Amino acid sequence: MRILETGPDPSDTYRPEQQITGDAEKKSGFRNFESGDLIERVYKTYKLMHTNQTLEFVKRKHAEWSNCSHAHMTVMESLDCLDQLVDHSDPDVDFPNSFHAYQTAEGIRKAHPDKGWFQLVGLIHDIGKIMALWGQPQWSVVGDTYPVGCKFQKSIVFRDTSFNDNTDDKDPRYNTQNGVYKPNCGLENVLMSWGHDEYMYRVMTFNKCSIPEEGLYMIRYHSFYPWHTHKEYMHLCNEKDLKMLQWVQEFNQFDLYTKSTDLPDVEKIKPYYQSLIDKYCPGKLYW
Repeated sequence: MRILETGPDPSDTYRPEQQITGDAEKKSGFRNFESGDLIERVYKTYKLMHTNQTLEFVKRKHAEWSNCSHAHMTVMESLDCLDQLVDHSDPDVDFPNSFHAYQTAEGIRKAHPDKGWFQLVGLIHDIGKIMALWGQPQWSVVGDTYPVGCKFQKSIVFRDTSFNDNTDDKDPRYNTQNGVYKPNCGLENVLMSWGHDEYMYRVMTFNKCSIPEEGLYMIRYHSFYPWHTHKEYMHLCNEKDLKMLQWVQEFNQFDLYTKSTDLPDVEKIKPYYQSLIDKYCPGKLYW
């Protein structure tokens, strides 16, 4: 996998919180996990996730999904499947995930017209949620991610009330700061709660897609809010993780702040994104 030269901080180029939301008040309206019409559904999803996602559960899911033997189809075919999916962990929107994919991609396209790979990442970052259409409960597909096998940090959504029945939280092998890991071992050596991030990363690498490593980090860790937003779990990071963090943060601005009920004309822009797919992830992939 090739790594692009990061050069200047990419977030210096464009600040979506200024140009997309317009002001701090609009920005603060996102990721409201305290109230709102969808909060009951959101809490139930996270409660099930935080009860059932143990280290052993995650290991089983890796064995089940990492061989990419569940389907054989194109990226566009998989993206179209998300027309059927509404993310039950998302407090911001209640429309099919496919629209969010195009909203994210278009936001990136506007700000970074010269980075086709970045735009494509915006389009495909959530396709791993297709697991929910293949029999997986949403609590093992959607939502914020976090490491398993070590202490669950305070910034995890609903941390104070949702882990009471997680056996790892009471296990002295797993509830210390480092748990089963060595300090600065690198995130690639850390098992994250299972979900669409890790699965889509596995699909990309299994099929040898040519997205640069910056893009693969975005796919793999875009839901890792305790890290890229709250700066926790830094004790597990190595130098490469810290170098890539700025790219994941740049991606997050578009993933979050492009959400809107103003839905894009998908059929109009689909040919452009098909050309990016043909460049970086051509043909039928194994899923």
